[in-house]
Amino acid sequence: MIWKEKLPLSRRILLGVGIGILVFGWVHISSSMAQPKPIKIGFSMGLSGSLASAGKAAVLAMKIWAEDINARGGLLGRPVELVYYDDHSKPADVPAIYTKLITVDKVDFVVSPYGTPLIAAAMPIVMEHQMVFPCLLGLGSNQAFNYKYHFEIMPSGPDPYVDWSEGFFAIASRQEPKPQTIAFLHVDSEYGANNLSGTKKLAEKYNFKVVYEKKYPPGTVDFTSILRSIKAVNPDMVYVASYPTESAGIVQAAKEVNLKPKIFGGGMVGLQYTSIQTNLGPTLNGIVTYWFWVPEPTLKFAGIEEFLKKYQARAGQEGVDPLGYYLPPWAYAYVELLGQAIEATQSLDQVTVGEYIRSHEFNTIVGKVKFAPNGEWEKGRVLWGQYQNIESRDISEFSKSGRMVVIYPDEYKSGELIYPFPGWQ
Repeated sequence: MIWKEKLPLSRRILLGVGIGILVFGWVHISSSMAQPKPIKIGFSMGLSGSLASAGKAAVLAMKIWAEDINARGGLLGRPVELVYYDDHSKPADVPAIYTKLITVDKVDFVVSPYGTPLIAAAMPIVMEHQMVFPCLLGLGSNQAFNYKYHFEIMPSGPDPYVDWSEGFFAIASRQEPKPQTIAFLHVDSEYGANNLSGTKKLAEKYNFKVVYEKKYPPGTVDFTSILRSIKAVNPDMVYVASYPTESAGIVQAAKEVNLKPKIFGGGMVGLQYTSIQTNLGPTLNGIVTYWFWVPEPTLKFAGIEEFLKKYQARAGQEGVDPLGYYLPPWAYAYVELLGQAIEATQSLDQVTVGEYIRSHEFNTIVGKVKFAPNGEWEKGRVLWGQYQNIESRDISEFSKSGRMVVIYPDEYKSGELIYPFPGWQ
């Protein structure tokens, strides 16, 4: 201590500061060495705007996946970090976000926003940078691009426009007496146009005569006059392709005018959301629509019930769909699948991971997934079924088996179609 006492006070202070800086730097370097650099997965999602309820539920599901994977040691021994921004449910906001994710945030991988128009908006940026691109519930979103590393996490099938609605028409064709005529009502959007493209082919395939066709602008509120026009032509079937709030409005208008075809329903997005289900309650009985997963005994995929328990335990606090049957399992699955490919290849190289996804089958919480060359599922598995036995608007109605009965495909069938459509109560 003698040498310290001989130094002037100012020099002793400088020496102490210098030692402190060296110690801090060493601690910081040691900490950096001890903490592996995270693997960043970037995306945009509608956290406000028309898709916010679905987007927020998707983000919660993806957070649960990241927590699950990090609890097991991460990917390649590195933690996973999700980097995401609100695209306000607007396709116009998407390109700038993906440019930032790739060029500024330097994410290792990107995954898509939710929905066909937003996926399409991201595609040119992703293609420019040759990134692997798992996509969340887009209908034929790669048809115009034919991008090699696009992978659709929606079970449409290799011909998505047609395969999407095959179940509705297959179910109808099996009924006695077989219905003969059909009316189409669809939203004037990319989803509506793609859906209509497939349903027209299916009507021809199954020999149904189209007697009415109408498109409406997104955001339409009053459907009464349209439904009266459909009722006037008296079709055997009514097939609707619509977005969430519009789907609810169409159902209410159909009830108001007492539209009663033999089969009513279609690609009505939103009838799978718990908030809309509890709003409509028994009014849903008899409607035939699509699902991706419902609590039927034929759909016990490994891991999905464990995931749903975690999701539902946090849904109230996060303010999202309390049951989470529609979008959340698929949001979990598309990052789950990407993570499996990274681990299997032990690589972050886009081509290596992309080629692995193209050529391998994956086990996910939504079942087995294998892709066709165009990035769609090798075998379609859109579920088509009918709302039955709903007695109230209570949320418990929609967590029971026997309420959302699967009619198609046969390997997942859990009940029989009530035919003809029983009408409105």
